[in-house]
Amino acid sequence: MADIQIDRVKIKEELILRNQYEMQKDLLKQRRLRIVVMSILLASLLSTVVYGTLENPFEYTFSNIGNFFDYRLFFIIWAIVSGIAIQSCIIALYQLEEYQAKSKYWFVVLASGFLVITALIPALKDIYPFWHWLHTACAVIHAFFMLMALNPFVNWVSRENPRLRTTLKIWQVIIWVGSIIPLILFGKTGLFELWFFVTVIMFLLYLSLVLFEEKIVKMSVAFLKEEEDLNFAIEKIYIDLMPSKDWQTKRRNRHNAFSIKFRNFC
Repeated sequence: MADIQIDRVKIKEELILRNQYEMQKDLLKQRRLRIVVMSILLASLLSTVVYGTLENPFEYTFSNIGNFFDYRLFFIIWAIVSGIAIQSCIIALYQLEEYQAKSKYWFVVLASGFLVITALIPALKDIYPFWHWLHTACAVIHAFFMLMALNPFVNWVSRENPRLRTTLKIWQVIIWVGSIIPLILFGKTGLFELWFFVTVIMFLLYLSLVLFEEKIVKMSVAFLKEEEDLNFAIEKIYIDLMPSKDWQTKRRNRHNAFSIKFRNFC
């Protein structure tokens, strides 16, 4: 089979003529976004497992590890990393599925914010009883907003994708019931927190993989339907057709526009 010759200029002109250039750019964007989302989730998963097992999770909660030992900075960094990762992923999935419930965006932001606030507030009951109470209250509020942000969206996805309904319900049971059982059996230890965060992140990894793949497949089918040579057509999907000079020009134009706005503002 002859090698496929790639002429970016010619391909770009062809796609513009067929009104497929924006679709091709969107396909590249979705593929890259999927990689970014899943990468930050994997980083969050790794940091959660490492932090949650710095001390015995059968004895110490995440707050205990961060306040009783020399891991306070690690606790705050973990909360920021996990909060940003979970928030970014959920918002990306909202936008991917065109989920229009604006209040849920606030729930996501508030959930991440309260997670960070929880880490910042000291949890030393004997020394700072008020701050310890506030720390606990913020942790509960974080879980509440996470529930309000995630469960309605999962139910909405189940209605839009009936084939996923059973799997998504199983995941919900694993996350919420699985978090409560260690709390009942072992009391207030790190097990229920470790289970909660690990399963939430794993669930978001699964959801990202499935929903991004579904979106990309649908767009790819629409992109390829009029192509005669599928091998060559598939190559077009992966080609970045924006030359480096065009990218630099656009960046320069954005910078100039920002400078003008800033001067006008001042």
